[in-house]
Amino acid sequence: MTNPASLRAGRKEWTAFAVLLLPLLLVSMDVSVLYFAIPAITEELAPSATQQLWIFDIYAFALAGLLITMGSLGDRIGRRRLLLIGATAFGVASVGAAYAQSAEMLIAARALLGIGGATLMPSTMGLVRNMFRDAKQRGQAIGIWSGAMAGGVALGSVLSGVMLNHFWWGSIFLINVPAMLLLLVLVPVLVPEFKDPEPGRFDLLSVPLSMGSVLPIVYGLKELAAEGLDTAVAVSLSVGLLIGYVFVRRQRTHTDAMISRELFRGRGFGSGVVLNALATFAMMGSAYFTTQYLQSVLGMGTLEAALWSLAPSVAVGAAAPTATMIAQRVERAYVVAAGFVIAAVGYALLSLIDTDSLWVMLAGACVIGCGIVTVMALVSDMALGAAPAEKAGSAASVLETGQEFGGAMGMALLGTIGTAVYRQDIADAAPAGLPEAALESVRETLGGATVVAGQLPPRLGESVLEVAREAFVHGMQLAALGGAGLLVAAAVLAATLLRGIRNPKDDPPKEDAPARVPANAQGN
Repeated sequence: MTNPASLRAGRKEWTAFAVLLLPLLLVSMDVSVLYFAIPAITEELAPSATQQLWIFDIYAFALAGLLITMGSLGDRIGRRRLLLIGATAFGVASVGAAYAQSAEMLIAARALLGIGGATLMPSTMGLVRNMFRDAKQRGQAIGIWSGAMAGGVALGSVLSGVMLNHFWWGSIFLINVPAMLLLLVLVPVLVPEFKDPEPGRFDLLSVPLSMGSVLPIVYGLKELAAEGLDTAVAVSLSVGLLIGYVFVRRQRTHTDAMISRELFRGRGFGSGVVLNALATFAMMGSAYFTTQYLQSVLGMGTLEAALWSLAPSVAVGAAAPTATMIAQRVERAYVVAAGFVIAAVGYALLSLIDTDSLWVMLAGACVIGCGIVTVMALVSDMALGAAPAEKAGSAASVLETGQEFGGAMGMALLGTIGTAVYRQDIADAAPAGLPEAALESVRETLGGATVVAGQLPPRLGESVLEVAREAFVHGMQLAALGGAGLLVAAAVLAATLLRGIRNPKDDPPKEDAPARVPANAQGN
């Protein structure tokens, strides 16, 4: 009989885990690393408005569209092998982006970065699931993982600003290279290989179906947040949902489905995916407003705003490990529900801000972050623990795809509330004598109002800025109240869905040796 102590991870596994945090940080940082660099890139590469949008968005689109495919592929060829392939691609793409000579080259490099990121995310989370076989240690590792992922986006914008103060714009991409080289050296030494010994045939048809469902929906939600509902957005969402229906139907009926039906046999996995998506909804929905509030309402420069936005991460980083310890003594359903309630309190704080409420905003962001990271750590651990170890890559990819949907939905729905209120307030309170073209720009966004104000006579410009800032804050207040209400509902849902679901158990003794890969498959 296997000694339970033999399941516990030792120094080697924890060292390997620290190494696996590198790709997690880099992938999450690359979401925000361009925030400061766009002016310099625009000056040197002269991208069109459309090209500039693609420079920003192609990374997230490639990442979201390929997560499910790469998770399934990692289960088949080996998660460590896919991680090493992805790290190589990510490093090469980083060099290509740093030395891009045209907007087209930069867009292509960012697309390759997204493809590399799609291999790194499910591979690393799947490996964490496999290396930590003791349920308590696995919960601790995933708690640290969740805190690091939440901090990565904020850290990316800060590190970008620091690098641009000393080097050229391409340096923000070269940050990735030494980390990827370190990964390529240490992973083969520290991380054992894991893969599904009986994966079945790879379902090629599901690759375009998964991309065809994910990409139009993510695109439609992003455009909904930016432009509101129009024909193009409605068509994009409809196409994505239709292809998504075909994809789900195939996964339910095909013999060798890309997403194993074993994942959904218990309540833990499906509930974890849904609740994790709701948590990401809240996290990205608040970030949509707080970043604009710091820069456009309080008038901070981008680096100053990024540094302030990093401040709540200190408390957020401790929230996930604390939550995992509490969940070992209290039923997980109640701890997750409490996390949603805490985040709802943070949204309620955001509803109290005015046009000069830095500390209220930071307090709200901190409370939201602590609540959301609590939820994400616990439900991610629950979902991965409920999944069969051999399907860890697929489980991680589904979990992370849900996060992409949740984040896009948060920005779309809460952003739409804020935008509708903003535009109505501008229509009601815009200063008299404002030219029609200027009024149209002011009505679109707070950023547009800031640009217009700088081109007007000082007194009129200041009046425009005051009205626009008050309108934005009003929209933010009402969106925050809507977010708080949704999170209270999410708390009730969590308590209902998770009640009676036991905490993830230790892996069974049959997983003692990582050499689960059949001898005749080692060379695959």
